[in-house]
Amino acid sequence: MALISCPECGKQISDQAPACIHCGYPLPKQPTAPAAPPSPDRFSDRVATDPATFAPNAKIVHIDIDRAEIDKNVLTHHHIIGDARRVLELLNEKLPQHDYPEWKAWVFSHPEVPLKKDDVLHPHEILETIQAVTGGDAIVATDVGQHQMWCAQYYHFSRPGQFITSGGFGTMGFGLGAAMGAAVGNPGKVVVHCTGDGCFRMNCHELCTAEHYNIPVITVIFNNRTLGMVRQWQNLIYQKRFSQTDLDRGPDFVKLAEAYGIQGERAATQPEFEAAFRRAVAAGRPYLIECAIDKDAMVHPMVSAGAPVTDFILD
Repeated sequence: MALISCPECGKQISDQAPACIHCGYPLPKQPTAPAAPPSPDRFSDRVATDPATFAPNAKIVHIDIDRAEIDKNVLTHHHIIGDARRVLELLNEKLPQHDYPEWKAWVFSHPEVPLKKDDVLHPHEILETIQAVTGGDAIVATDVGQHQMWCAQYYHFSRPGQFITSGGFGTMGFGLGAAMGAAVGNPGKVVVHCTGDGCFRMNCHELCTAEHYNIPVITVIFNNRTLGMVRQWQNLIYQKRFSQTDLDRGPDFVKLAEAYGIQGERAATQPEFEAAFRRAVAAGRPYLIECAIDKDAMVHPMVSAGAPVTDFILD
């Protein structure tokens, strides 16, 4: 089954319907395709890193608005062409509700891995501090890379639209514009732009826009003086053969912010960051905080390209 648009009224209907359920317009009979065995389906290579081992005991249904995405990587049993949100709404009307209390109890019975706390500023401390100061109410927009994943791991989002990120599209420079849009659309909310020192260079000139329109975005730079995600792969998978990742030649981000008329600060410890962030929230105007973090701080767990999802790197 697929969803198509009625040629008369334009509303979505099943391609198997004899007539439009909305306006009654008769539809030509669609040819019935012969039954086919499970077909190779796309799935993101960041989800199915080793297609041969992906969910081997499951029956897989692929929902996608683009028929061209069907039949690419992972064997599936069924597919539905349509808008995922609408298809899922229709499926929810048909499916029984489940809670799985035993499974939840087992998951939450595992203790959390202790995180580092010393006299160095760690990525998780940055996010935990933002969480604590804002009561978890801040809107967070990110660029791409390690800081993006740290935000997903360590900031506890509680509502739709609170985490604005480009996902796996790799759009370095996305965050500042997204944060400004979120701030304009949500006056009175604290909006934090989390970025890396590599990503921020892609679109830092838009500080001019933030200053000109007094858009109160707080930019927090996770500055490890490198392209962190690439360095992490080179470190763990390519035997420390580091190439073209160091970013140890300026600029001074605090002075850059000041050049645009925006107040900037630098933090190297958790207390320094908390004090700076509280000042940024109280200022109610564009603000920049550069955070000095370890060059080899990493995102864990991690799955290597081509490896099964169960073969992850923990340290």
